[in-house]
Amino acid sequence: MTTRTILLLLFAVSYLPAQASEQPAAMPADEHACHMGGSVGYIPGDVLQLPITLRDNVGHVNDPVTTKSSEAQAFYNQGIAYLHSYVWIDAARSFNQALRLDPSLALAHIGLFRVFINIDDLPAAALELVKAQALQSSVSAREQARIEVTAKHLAAMQDLRDSAKHEAYKKALENALNSHPKDVELWLLRGNASEAAADGRGQRGRAESIAFYDEAMTRSPDNFAAHHYLVHSYENIGRNELAERHGEAYARLAYGIPHAHHMWGHDLRLTGNIDAAIAQFEIANQLEKSWYKTDGLDPSLDWHRPHNLDLLSRSLQYEGRMTETELTIREAMQLKPTTMYAGYNQKMLADFLIARERNEEALTAATAMLKSQWPLARLEGHILAGRALLAMNRVDEARAQLTAAEAEIPAASKEFTGVVSFERMAGDQLNELRGEILLRTADKKEANAMLLKTAESLASHRGADALAELYLLEHIARVARQQQQWELAERAAGLMMAFDAEYFGAHYAAGLVAEHNGDTAKVRQEMATAKQKWSHADPGLIELTQVGAKLQIAAK
Repeated sequence: MTTRTILLLLFAVSYLPAQASEQPAAMPADEHACHMGGSVGYIPGDVLQLPITLRDNVGHVNDPVTTKSSEAQAFYNQGIAYLHSYVWIDAARSFNQALRLDPSLALAHIGLFRVFINIDDLPAAALELVKAQALQSSVSAREQARIEVTAKHLAAMQDLRDSAKHEAYKKALENALNSHPKDVELWLLRGNASEAAADGRGQRGRAESIAFYDEAMTRSPDNFAAHHYLVHSYENIGRNELAERHGEAYARLAYGIPHAHHMWGHDLRLTGNIDAAIAQFEIANQLEKSWYKTDGLDPSLDWHRPHNLDLLSRSLQYEGRMTETELTIREAMQLKPTTMYAGYNQKMLADFLIARERNEEALTAATAMLKSQWPLARLEGHILAGRALLAMNRVDEARAQLTAAEAEIPAASKEFTGVVSFERMAGDQLNELRGEILLRTADKKEANAMLLKTAESLASHRGADALAELYLLEHIARVARQQQQWELAERAAGLMMAFDAEYFGAHYAAGLVAEHNGDTAKVRQEMATAKQKWSHADPGLIELTQVGAKLQIAAK
């Protein structure tokens, strides 16, 4: 661990979530409070009802609502702050605490509505809207407008493919803004609504969204939520320097939020500061562990936990720190998947093992995914099993795995109704396996064309979370070399270099192609650069051994 990492970790630990001297006593929920038997989405209702203290390190929010209780207002503000950082559990806990203090606080129900749509429970969200509507006669016109907007949001959420309902939701937001132009929350919501579907929550905005977030910041300078959404939006249009600037601001203004440090880590990586990125992912890791321990929470209920461990592990892999990578991945594997995406991301272990050519272990890890409740996770398990089997030259078994993966497509694709598409999640994965099977069994020309098209698609997806795409590009380059398809190997190496010229593997792949082409000067150049890029790698890695040997040969 570097000195910078240690200092940043110490910084994080010194700013763990502030706790009051004692927890508030749990109060019974009345008829207006959110009281759930069973679960809401994938989270037990009693977890969302747990008492919570006020914290001063989660980002400042001032969103005045109709209440005579200043404490209820404070918990409501905290709920909004957590919403903007996707901390669904503590957002719900804060809104419920506000309702225990003031059962007539209508907008706390709207806050719960927003939590519940994000944990995939539309019926529970609809009930919260009904509760807010029952209270709307006693609140301000601005709050009434928020409730009316929420009704349009619900209608659009219930039919995400209906663009007319999405437009009606955006129009309702614009009408509310015409009447209440100083309402920062409305500006932020309008930016979210600019995404491709009504389930947009700030992650996939582009230029249109940026304009609304900028408007929010003119009314609320240093608004941490606007900084958060601007990070995502600038990433999506390839303005990584601007994204990194907003990421730093978000982490500074909401320093007790794991996701804030995670987001800054995104863009430190994209701007070539991988060590600093790893340090931020590690800060997020420590903050999460402290939160779970302090509040007695099951880490599996936090969607962010596997996501942060995924980016941390892939970033460590990028640096050649393979021992730490595997430990981090295996920690993530201990979590029980609670969502489709978490089930899909169980792929990280088999992915890593295939990259390290530990194919029997990879097959075991991939096969474990076949027991998942989610078709998408089972589909990915079949793909990874097929890839591992091909590496062991078990082509017929790999073909059977592809057939099984394709059989999951109808059910898996039905799970995608909003902003994210099935093709974006699984299309390249399927095509890589199809092309690799063809490469080993049929017309090489057709196989090369399919794998090159897949590589080009992967290279077009360079974004904050795109290390998985980089490593699949690397896999294509490796397979091409093994199958003596040197034109494909060269094209794949070039795409890797364009994708991320800071990565060891890009230079290593280019150097191996140069060696095949007899270009000694390029071998020397690329292998020397590769060695420098993995200066923090575990000693004794086979790639480093090979780099050293090739440098010696090239020097003669």
